[in-house]
Amino acid sequence: MNVNALIDAVVRQTTVLVAHLATSAGIRAPLAHVANQVFLELVRELRAQGVGRKVIADMFGMALRTYHARLERLNESATDRGQTLWEAVHRYIGEKSLVSRAEVLRRFRNDDEDTVKGVLSDLVDTGLVFRSGRGERVIYRAARPEEEGPELAGDPAQSEAALVWVAVNRYGPCDAVTISAAVKLEAEAVERALVRLAADGRVQRTDDARWRCDTCVIPIGATVGWEAAVFDHYQAMVSALCRKLRQGATRSRANDACGGSTYGFDVWPGHPAEDEVRTLLATTRARLGELRARVDAHNAEHGLSPEATRYLFYCGQTVIEEEVGGDAPHEGEDA
Repeated sequence: MNVNALIDAVVRQTTVLVAHLATSAGIRAPLAHVANQVFLELVRELRAQGVGRKVIADMFGMALRTYHARLERLNESATDRGQTLWEAVHRYIGEKSLVSRAEVLRRFRNDDEDTVKGVLSDLVDTGLVFRSGRGERVIYRAARPEEEGPELAGDPAQSEAALVWVAVNRYGPCDAVTISAAVKLEAEAVERALVRLAADGRVQRTDDARWRCDTCVIPIGATVGWEAAVFDHYQAMVSALCRKLRQGATRSRANDACGGSTYGFDVWPGHPAEDEVRTLLATTRARLGELRARVDAHNAEHGLSPEATRYLFYCGQTVIEEEVGGDAPHEGEDA
């Protein structure tokens, strides 16, 4: 089994997803911390699996001393979130009514000047900052909420609440620390979201000060919570793959309760199966929605059994616009 090739391919697809998320809705999300975060998360996960520090260092191609030094530096800065240059410049401009380019460059004199200018240009291009004047007389001001696009002016509290709701549904009963680690939100943001969710009955506090919820549904067409829907779908897929790997399963079986399959179809206008293929996502959603409604109704009437097992089913569909070669395989590829 060529594990290295599989890891390289998975990393490639994950970076594609991160790049799209970082530029969604016209924003430019800071990414300076990503490499360090990936390193830290990999180290934590390897430790959780019982891998020793010497082996982890070797897996990263580092001497043990180098590994320890890097880990210490990252742990020292991990709590200083939101301090990337992009965010720092944006925050600084937001604290001023008007600020000149010279003032910005002076404030960030320890950073590369061309990089600071690039950040300023990017902030202007994304509509988060307005610029007027020319040359040395250029001045900047931060966009007010009503001046931002609808995607950027959304309610962050609602988005955070949706993420926390998904985490409680996935990991509950769980405490706020577990939720914060799962969704990478500060403890204060998690507490605010839990209060909001509890107020409208979406989550409940247990007797041992943990949180749980019976259902978590982000309706089709909802204008808030798309971040939570992406997270929910992605973590369900990763969870299924990791569970199979932990079980030592490297092949699929017809009666698998855990796994996934991918099918490709080439159709065109007038093809007898065109409508059936095109509406697969809609029909699958409708079937799953009806099944979930029946399960929820039964559970509400009879109560949740202590022997209950959680099944997470995920499905998705994409359309590849490019012309597909005739030799492409179409049989199911099972995980």
